Formats: sequence, structure tokens, C-alpha cells
Amino acid sequence: MTERDIKIKVNVNSSEVEASAEPKAVAADNGAADAGVAKLTADLDELRQTLQRRQADFENYRKRVEKERFEDSKRATGRVIETLIPIIDGFEHALAAHREAEYENYRKGFELIHKQLLDNLAKLGAERVEPLGKPFDPHLHQAVDRVETSEHADGTILQVFQPGYVFHGRVLRPAMVRVAVHPSAASKEAVN
Repeated sequence: MTERDIKIKVNVNSSEVEASAEPKAVAADNGAADAGVAKLTADLDELRQTLQRRQADFENYRKRVEKERFEDSKRATGRVIETLIPIIDGFEHALAAHREAEYENYRKGFELIHKQLLDNLAKLGAERVEPLGKPFDPHLHQAVDRVETSEHADGTILQVFQPGYVFHGRVLRPAMVRVAVHPSAASKEAVN
């Protein structure tokens, strides 16, 4: 082997080394690129999940604020209605007091104002509790008197002293009523 042969062989070997090193470098670059893509994909998925959680949190916040705003509005309206109830009572007392003919025009004006006030309260969501003849309900009525009688069913409301008002299921003022109760054996003996 001559020196020239050795150089050719070395050149051939170095070319083979360079040729075999190139696919390894490409494979290493591909592996690094695949690892980078996988990391970017994982980061993207994490960002998507974070975004979805934030959107859900914001939607829950928006709904909660909307509900609180609605509840605050109902509470404020309820307070206004509670302040108007004594005014309605005053109108009803004034209407009941003057039944003479000379007050007829005056009375018609009061009746009109009274009706408008009740209609506006109904538009706001207040309901007047008219329990006459209905069974006593301690959630809606306040018994201030009871009458022993067997003419009516036990617990029937015989008289309403003051009407009650309900606003969106919440009692603003219970109706003050007189309730029928059946005579007990003890009360019959006390009478005799």
C-alpha cells in the first residue's frame, strides 16, 4: 500500500464517516424537533384548559352577579312595598269611616287612589292575602282572636282585621285574623 492508497482509503473512510454522521445528526435534529413540538403541544393544551377554566369562572361570576343584582332589586322593592302598606291601611280606614252621602265625591276619589295604589303594588309583585273563609295558615296569618263555634270547620278564618301581603313568596306582613275553633269538652263543662 502506498501512501496514495492510504490517503484515498482515509478519504473514503472519512466520507463514509461524514455520510454516516449526517443521518445521525438529522435523526438527532428530528428528535429534538419532536420533543419541542411535544412540549409546545403540551403547553398549548395547558393554555386551552386554563382558558376554559377562566371562561367557566367568568360565566359563573357573571351569573352570580346577575342573581345578586336581581335579589337586591327584589329586596329594595320589598322595602318600598312595606313602607306603602300602612298608607293603604290609612286609605281603607278613611274609606270605612265616611259612608255618609255628603262624602260621596270625596269617597270616590279615595277609592280611585286606593285602587291605583293596590294595582301598582300588584305590578311590582306584591300580593294581598285575603284569607276570609280559608283555613288558618300560620305562615301567612296571625291569629289575634279565636271564637268557639261548631258552625264552621276548625281553623277556618272568620274575620280579617288586617290583610296580609306577600312579595315573591316572602311574607311582608301576615294577615291578622279571627279563627274558628270547635268547643272542647273542658269549655263545655265551664259553661255549664
